Amino acid sequence: MADEFSVEVPEEPARVVREWLEANEIEYAEQQRGLFSFALPGEKKLQTPVRVDVGPHALGIHAFVCRRPDENHEGVYRWLLEKNLRIFAVAFAVDRHGDIYLDGRLPLSAATPEDLDHVLGTVLSVSDGSFNTILELGFATSIRKEWEWRTSRGEPTKNLEAFRGWLERDEAQAAER
Repeated sequence: MADEFSVEVPEEPARVVREWLEANEIEYAEQQRGLFSFALPGEKKLQTPVRVDVGPHALGIHAFVCRRPDENHEGVYRWLLEKNLRIFAVAFAVDRHGDIYLDGRLPLSAATPEDLDHVLGTVLSVSDGSFNTILELGFATSIRKEWEWRTSRGEPTKNLEAFRGWLERDEAQAAER
C-alpha cells in the first residue's frame, strides 16, 4: 500500500513514454517510475535536456534551453513572450534564477507515440531554432569579446560562425569611426 505522500503514476502513459524513447533510440534515465530524463540532439544547440513527468492527471514536459542571460534581460524575455504566441503545447518560462526553459502540461490522453512525436518535436525545434537568437540578444558582449580574442590571435571561430554577420558589421562600423 502506498503511503499518504506517494503519487500514483498510471502505468500505461509511463509505458508509452518508455517505449517512445526506446523506439527513437534516445538514452534515458527513469529515476523513479514515470520520471524520465533524456537529451534531444540538436544542431545549433547541440542537445536539449528534457524531463517528462507522468503524473496522476497530466504529462509534464520540462526542457532546459539556456542559462540566465548576461545582459538585455528585458529584450530577451520580451522576445520569449512574443515567441510563446506561436508555439504548440509548450511555452517559454524562466525559473527563479532567470534560466530559460520550455515547459508544458498535457493531459494523459496525449501520451501516445504520435502526440509525443509532435510535442517533443516542438521542444526540439523551438529550443534549437531559438538558441542563437537568445544568445545574440542576451550574450552579445561575451560573444563579441570572444570573437575579438579569437580573431586577434588567429584562433578558430567555428563555434561563432552563426554570429559572423553582425560581428563583422560591428567591426566595420567601429573601423569607420
